Order: sequence, then structure tokens, then C-alpha cells
Amino acid sequence: MSGAREKKRAKKMRNQPASVTMPAEPGSVLAGGPRPCPPPGTAPSGSPHGSSGGTCPLPPVSTFAQARAAEMKAMLKAVTQKSSNSLVFQTLPRHMRRRAMSHNIKRLPRRLQEIARKEAEKAVHQKKEQSKTKCRKARRRHVNLVAEFNRRQRKNIWLETHIWHAKRFHMVKKWGYCLGDSPTEKCYRACYRAMTNHCLLQDLSYYCCLELTGKENELLKQLARICSVDTGLTFGVARCLSGRFQGSLNLYRADRYPKDTLGPVTFIWKPRDGSENRQLWIWMHPALKQDILNELKEIFQCSEPEKVCIPEPVTTSVQEEEQMDVVVSLGKKRKKEDKEGEKTVPVKKIIGDGTRDPLQSYSWISQTTGVVISDRTMEILRYRLIGPLSHCVLTETLKAASLQTMADSESELNKWWVENCKDSEKVSLHQRQTAIFELLEGISSPSEMPPGTILGLTVGDPRVNLPKKKRKAMPDPEKYQDNDKVRQLYLEGVPVECAHSFIWDQDICKNVTENKISEQDLNQMRAQLLVPGSQLDLGPCESKIPILLVQQPGKMAGEDRPGWGSGWDIYLPKGWGMAFWIPFIYRGVRVGGLQEAAKHSEYQRTPHTPNDFPDCPAGMQFAKELEATLLEKFKRRPPAKRANYVKLGTLSPFICPWGQLTKNWERRMNDSEEFLCPSSPHSEHCATEGNGFCDPEPEVVKEASSETGEVEETMEITSSEGAIKREDDPGSQNFGERDEAMTRDFVVLRSKKLLMQVAAWCYPTSGKDRRIRLISRLGQKEMTEDVFLPILMRYPRALVWVNLSLLRKGNPELHAMICIPTEDDLLHLSKDKLFCGPQEPKHRDIFKHKTTKEEEEEEEKKDNVEALESDPPSILDKETTEEHEDLILGLWPDTLPDMTSHCSRSLLGYVTRGDFSLAAGCGEALGFVSLTGLLYMLHGQPADKKGLVLLRTPASLQYRFARLSIEV
Repeated sequence: MSGAREKKRAKKMRNQPASVTMPAEPGSVLAGGPRPCPPPGTAPSGSPHGSSGGTCPLPPVSTFAQARAAEMKAMLKAVTQKSSNSLVFQTLPRHMRRRAMSHNIKRLPRRLQEIARKEAEKAVHQKKEQSKTKCRKARRRHVNLVAEFNRRQRKNIWLETHIWHAKRFHMVKKWGYCLGDSPTEKCYRACYRAMTNHCLLQDLSYYCCLELTGKENELLKQLARICSVDTGLTFGVARCLSGRFQGSLNLYRADRYPKDTLGPVTFIWKPRDGSENRQLWIWMHPALKQDILNELKEIFQCSEPEKVCIPEPVTTSVQEEEQMDVVVSLGKKRKKEDKEGEKTVPVKKIIGDGTRDPLQSYSWISQTTGVVISDRTMEILRYRLIGPLSHCVLTETLKAASLQTMADSESELNKWWVENCKDSEKVSLHQRQTAIFELLEGISSPSEMPPGTILGLTVGDPRVNLPKKKRKAMPDPEKYQDNDKVRQLYLEGVPVECAHSFIWDQDICKNVTENKISEQDLNQMRAQLLVPGSQLDLGPCESKIPILLVQQPGKMAGEDRPGWGSGWDIYLPKGWGMAFWIPFIYRGVRVGGLQEAAKHSEYQRTPHTPNDFPDCPAGMQFAKELEATLLEKFKRRPPAKRANYVKLGTLSPFICPWGQLTKNWERRMNDSEEFLCPSSPHSEHCATEGNGFCDPEPEVVKEASSETGEVEETMEITSSEGAIKREDDPGSQNFGERDEAMTRDFVVLRSKKLLMQVAAWCYPTSGKDRRIRLISRLGQKEMTEDVFLPILMRYPRALVWVNLSLLRKGNPELHAMICIPTEDDLLHLSKDKLFCGPQEPKHRDIFKHKTTKEEEEEEEKKDNVEALESDPPSILDKETTEEHEDLILGLWPDTLPDMTSHCSRSLLGYVTRGDFSLAAGCGEALGFVSLTGLLYMLHGQPADKKGLVLLRTPASLQYRFARLSIEV
């Protein structure tokens, strides 16, 4: 039988039942492979007579009968065996079914009664024990709700506003927390309007706080090792060291700048109070916490934990303590067990730090320097108000605490406040802080205050002055007076002494949290008012809460929309989350989640943590998780319903290979004769041999499509095998090596001086010598080889954060490619102002035959299952399987060629965030470009076209013109 006929027969037999097996008789045809024909003239054993010629005899009758018997047996088994999960009486025709058949077997036909008895016996054995679930009324009791909520917080911590968010937001589990991602209602534009015109509220309590306590000199000495003056502020800058202003900076591993970035942080110094020890708060994103904490422990040599946190039940009233005792007694009666079989712990009301592992240390001390590092995460809550009227919301919601000189001797409520009110200096300080807080009503926007201004304050319980109805907080026109005090506040900011707050004292915070009046007690007091709905006056029983107000400056870089997105951060002790949250809601604020926070930073054109920090461990981890998510989504679609990125010329649609991009540009620079002139003093540092700075572009050939017969342009890739794998080319890499190429050997340029220099070079010339005048005004140098070559020597593999604005239509997407336009593109644009951009010629899929071959091999394997089981796979087959294991139709496998010259336009960088901007009214994008590629592009562009680039989304061939700029 020929190979084609064997294949045809195998396809026919593929659907035969697997239980049919032929008897393995010695010498039989079906025992093992083809049976050799006997020589002519001889009769085989078992044959009645010999066969003439070379024809093979028919198989014996007994073998044929046994094979048919096996088939009949398999058929009978398939008929008698029940293939569905339905019961016997459910298999009867509808006209024969009776309701009583489900519990009375005698109602069934006699031929089915025996089978029904067996089913009934089987069901009795398999019947699970009835779970004793409580009724809804019992489940909704407060004590049982707390127990259930505590159980659900074992893996992901809940914020104090979690229940409020869970009813109104799409919740996601990230960084060990359960956070609100975006509102369930349609409010995308409403949230933008709130940030622009009124106020948007966000809960940032999931941000982590590390407190450093020690001598100022010791702290500054070691902290100077993990930051750099080159990037801007440091921990020792005078305006922040006094405690008047909040600072922000990027941290690096000790003495490793500009490599090994840890991530961005904000910090606040406690104002000096006469003692030699200083306190410092460092706030960071939870994805960065572990790396920064390990680095701080290493530089301060903190190896021994000072103490271990053993969480205790934190209650807010005597009544709740009684409820806890009831729950413990209930727990003894109903010994519930979790999945592991262990008894549940007694129910506690978990607030903040109580969610931490009891055996986890939260404070470390250095034996050599005496510096103490404390983890105050979830001990201090943090809310952010964004918008021009956020100060109106603050002044309406919060009222300064009244002075108190008498307190109940039996109660601990406000004891700390009474003691402080006996000190005349502290009373005077509180009055000055109150006066400054009331002056905030006279400003038009928080952006008018000095950036990072800090104001300490002690306020009363905000639940007392709750309005009857929800309404928007609006400014009072009478307060907008041009007085000297408001003008002085603009110019000088808050005095140093007014930045002090009692929130720095952990004992006071603990007292405030434990002695909070419960909602139930407040409601009972309201019910006893003579005039329903009137304001509740608690007098000396009103809680006093220390808080800290920190101004957020909003958009500071660039010329357009200065101060957009400014607002206030409010820090308060744990346990008071909902007590402040609901009054803010009643002042008409919008509430945003993680998506609104990302949009806020996008419209400010600032990097978002951790998405836009590709050189720190958290950013690398985020990129890997995003790639896995997008790749899984891509695989779920059939090949005909998804983009073929090989044909589109997109090498990496799901991740940005920054390492390979910077390597390729460095290689092109080293091979360049155009960029480095022989007369240049830096020419001896770079190799001048090669094919010039621009590699030869792939040849555009025209070929007829096999399907339509039309002639279409395709990109011809030279030597497909060479493009797939080039071992000697440092630009190509395996997928296993792609992580290293993505995460190592590149840095992000954050030097303020160099960024200002490059930003000045990106300005186009719209008038006569405009850039020369601008550069001289900024104190920068004109772009010459003597100026930019030292930059390239110092940062050969660097990325630059850029923002792009599309000239005309177009909507940039994630991982869109930023490319360099050719001279013809710029010439076409100058002639035709409506020219949107060129198109990339379609590439040829050189991997299609491999994926098709792989599918055919899989079909052959299915056809020859028995043969594969009998014969072990050879080494060659294993290598072939491993080679095609990662082959996905439409994606580049194994290796990537030179990224800069793969397409008709040289690749410059990638977009990390892009969308239609409601603030700018056009498509805007943020991303990174190679510093070497950017300088090469600016060096070759005409004066009036400086900064023009092309954008192309991964699933499109259309390029769009965009304006590139750098804001510092």
C-alpha cells in the first residue's frame, strides 16, 4: 500500500472505537506490521491451498471472526453504558414519565427498576453531609459579618473604605490589597471634570510608610548614598529638612547611580522639637516597598528586629467589647473549621496593623548607628483630594478642635489634648494653625500655594457637622479679598512651627483610635435631640484628631495647563477612615480608583508607578505580568480573528524590549562613520568600521497575492534563516534571554541638566532664529558634535521619558512604535498639510510554513497513536518538538532581528501609555525613546521639523505624525 493510501486509511480508522483491538497471533497480519508474502508456489500454514504468483493469501477465518467479535463487544458495551449524567427515569420518553418515578421505583417499567435501585443506593453513599449554613438574618449580624470579613482578609488586606468601594467599584487584587479599580457607573468624563473644575477623592491608604528615627547626621550620611543631586532634590535639601515642605526623589541601590533604580518616593521630615533625634517618613508604592526596605536595612545595618507585632483586638466602645465576648462564646459552640481543618481564631475587629502576620517584625534597630526603621503601613491613612476646589471641601468638612482644659478622670478620651491645652505655647501654635487653615478659603486653587506645603492641625469629629443633604462645596465670594495675609501665604508659605502635628506621636494616635465614639452611639445621641436634624453638640466628649495636610503641586513641567491636577493629601490615624470619608462624599466630591489615578498622572505627563519605571524591579515585574495577560488574550482568539504581527512588522507587540533596543542603537552608533567624524576628538573611542549609521533598509518587492492575484508590496527579509537566528549578532536574542535584555544594560536618563539640554534641542524653529534665542534664554548650548558626543559616551544605552502629541487624527495605543520619519515623509508633509502619514509595506510571514508543518505533524501523530505508543520517540523528534514548541502563528518566535532596521522606518522607542486626551483635545502618548536614536534623529532633521516623529500602533500599518517633546 502506498503512503497516500495508508494516510487515507488512517484517517478513516481514526474515529473507530479505541477499545477494538486485534488479537496478537503469531504470524497474523494485525499482530505487528505488514506480513511478508510467501514465495510463489508455497502455501502458508492455515491456508487450504497455495497461491500462485506473488499475491498474498487472505487472513484465516478465525482471525476475521475474532476481530468482528471484538467490534460487537465494543458496540454492546457502548449501548448498555450510560453516557450522560441523567437518571434512569429521565431517559424515558416524555409521554411515559411520571412525577412519582423520582422517589418510587415501582412506578418505573420493570426492565429499568433494577438499574434505578443501584442508582438510589449509589446516591445514598455519595450524599454529602448537609452544610449548616445560617440564615441571612444571622449572617447579617454585626459579629458574624466581622468574622466573615476577617476570614476574607487573610490573603488580601482591605482598606477601611473597602465595603464602601465594593458596592460601587470594580475591585481588583493587587500588591496584597483589594483595591477599587474603576467605578461601576459611567463617569469617565465626569471624573475628568471633577479633577478640572471641582474635586476628585482617592483613597491612597495602600501606600506604604517607612519611618526612620535617629540622629540627623547619621540619617543624612547613609541616605545620600541611595540618591543623587544630579536628579534634583535629596533628603538633605534645606527646604525639606526643616519640615516645611514635602520632597520627592528616585532611590537607587547604594552607590549605584544611575543604575539599579529602586523607584520613586516622597518624604516628610518631622520639624525639629529640640531633641537630637529626627523622624523621617518615606512614602512609596507597595510594589516598591520590599526592595527599598531591604536596601535601607542594609545601609543602616539593621539586622535585628526591635520588637514583634502581636495584634490585639482594637475596639471603639465598651459595647463592642461586649459583642466580642459574645462572639467568642458563640465560637465555642459552633466550632467552625476552615479548609485546612484548623479551628478559626476568635473574632477580632481588625483595624490597620491588625491584618499583619503576628510573627512578622515591623521594627528594626541598628546596633552601630542607633537608627530605628519602623513599618507604619496601614497605621497612617492617606486620602488625596484633586481639583481646584479641594481646599473648599477641606475647609467645609474639617473644623479646628476647640480648646479643652477639663476631662473625665475615668475616661481616656482626649486626655492627651487636655494636657497639651495646659501649655500656653502649644495653645498659641494651635491658634496660628487654625488661622492659616481658615485662610485657605481665600485662595482660588491649591496650585497657588508653594509646592509641597505642609500644615499640621488638630480637628474635631467631622461626623458632627454632617450636612442634611449631599451638596457641592463651593467657594464663598466674600472670602476672596485681596488681603495681606493671603498674599503672604502665597509668597512665604506655612511657617516651620505650623507644620508640626501630633500625628507623629504613636501613643497619641493609638489613644485617638481606641477612644473613637462609635457610629451607634452617635446615632443614639442624634435620636435624643429635641429638634430632629439639628447639629449635634458633643462638648468635651467630642474626639480630637491630629491630621497632616500636604499640598500636591499638580502639573509643574511644560508650558500648557500649569498647576492642573493640584490638590491636598490628608494624613490621619487609623480607625478614622470612614469617619472622614463620608463627610467628604457629602461635600459633592467624585471618587476615583486606580484607573483615575493613572489618568491623573497621564494628563500631568508624569511617569506612573510602577508602569513607567522599566529600570526598577517592580516595573520589570509589571511588564512580565502584562505580557502574560496580553499573550493569553491573544491565544484565545483563532488565527483568522487576530492580528498577524509578523506580517505587520511588529516584533514585540506585548512587551517593550528596552535592552535590545538600546543595544541596537549603540551598535549602529559604533558602526557609524557619519555620526563620528575622524576629526572629532571622541572618534578614537568608537569603531569606525561598518556599513554606516543607517543599516541598509529591507528591500521592498512586489509580488502577486496567491488569493486575490493583485500585486501587493511586501517587506523582503534577507535570508530568512539568518533573520531567525544570528548567533554572532548581539542584537538577536532568545526568548529566555529576552528578560535579561529587557531588564539589564540600560538606564533611564534622569539628570535634570542633561534633560533640559535635550529638551531645548527638540524645539522646532517657527520664526527666525527662534531656537537659538530660546536656547540662549535657557542657558543651553547649540546642538553640535562637541556637545552631544560626550553625552553619548557617558550614556550609550539610555532611555528618555518623552510625551507625544499627534498632529492630526489618530489614537495612540499601548506598545505603539515611535519611529523616525524619512526625508521623503517630511517633504510630503510640507507640501500637503493634510498628509496623515506613510504606510508600512506588508511583511512576509516567514514562519507560516513552520506552523503549518507543525500542525500536519500533530495530525500525523494523532493518526499513528498506536505506532507512537509502541515505538519511543527518537532524539531528532524531540528536538523538532522543542524547536516548534513556542511557535505561535502571527508572533515572532525564539529570536528577534535588529529592531531599529526591521521596518521601513527606524524604530526609536515605544509608547507605555496612550489615549485620546480630554485635556489636550487630541491623541497624546507617553513613552521612552533611545537617547542615541533621539540625538541621531535631531542631528539629521531640518530646523523647522525638529521633534517630528511617526507613531504606529502594533496592529496597524499606518504611521501618524506626532510632535515629540521633553518636559522637565
